[in-house]
Amino acid sequence: MSAARQRPFRRMTFTAAALMSAGALVAGCTGNEPESSGGGGNNAASDNDDEGESVRIGFSAPAADHGWMAGITEAARAVDEEYGDVELIVAEGTNDVSAQIAQVETFINEGVDAIVLLPFDGDALTPVALEAMEAGIPVINVDREFNSPFAARATILGDNYGMGVSAGTYICEQLGDQPDAVVAEIAGIDSLPLTQDRSQGFADALADCGLEVSNRVAAEFTVESGESEAANLLQAAPQIDAIWNHDDDQGVGVLAAIENAGRDEFFMVGGAGSANAMRAIQEGNSVLQATVIYPHTQAADGVRLARLVAQGKSVSDLDSQGVPRTIVLNAPVVTADNVDDFLDAAFES
Repeated sequence: MSAARQRPFRRMTFTAAALMSAGALVAGCTGNEPESSGGGGNNAASDNDDEGESVRIGFSAPAADHGWMAGITEAARAVDEEYGDVELIVAEGTNDVSAQIAQVETFINEGVDAIVLLPFDGDALTPVALEAMEAGIPVINVDREFNSPFAARATILGDNYGMGVSAGTYICEQLGDQPDAVVAEIAGIDSLPLTQDRSQGFADALADCGLEVSNRVAAEFTVESGESEAANLLQAAPQIDAIWNHDDDQGVGVLAAIENAGRDEFFMVGGAGSANAMRAIQEGNSVLQATVIYPHTQAADGVRLARLVAQGKSVSDLDSQGVPRTIVLNAPVVTADNVDDFLDAAFES
């Protein structure tokens, strides 16, 4: 592999490490006094977890019809229980854009102190998020971005491109000395930017070690679609060395199809980081060898950020004033070697 080809991958690795550090800072959220009108200096004189001014935070997300999405809301509710100065108002999860817009409008009319919003459709929810911001209510955008930078005070994201890079890098480590290895991919919904980003990161990482995707299908993030599309893939590819499946919920169906086909000549890498996937990795009795985390804690971190913004505080360990505009969380690979570090915090699917 040439130095020219190595360099871009090194830059991606550095960026991922830097963003991971930013995410770790949010997870801590301790050590700073409220933001002052002055500038400069590290405010690490008190603890952000100390009870402060009471704040009311509205939270809206899509319906919990998927293990990861259910984990999102569950984790956000858990943060509410940690703080005596937070009242979290959780709207009923919905995949109806009009209903979610109405939820945000209700938060605005009630005069909440902040809104944490994981939009079903980022473009469609942008106007009402702008309305909230113009009303002086800070919006924390989670996972699916708005189409205007003015629609959110802060944005917290999983790293879809980084997921692909992590999965591809892991597969390269296992197959890098096999230039003719057959790599397959079971994507999510191809029309979604997140799927496109995951596939692009995967392709870029594989290219760095001279591999490419030989067989690819797209499912719909469901058990049923995972099983049917995996069956199609296995029928079309008589020999496979590695598979990356983008989503552990659809992975339940993928593993069922693999078992029904009696195939075990390859290993599989999952995506999202569900508890059932991690237990399978821990037990070591299936082709599932690893999974890439896509944090279901994004909304929980969003609630923490909303509390800091509403109380005029900063993120701990940063010299800069206030909460960062954008935070992208890390996408680590979970294997049998480190699964114990992740399993307790994983979501059920």
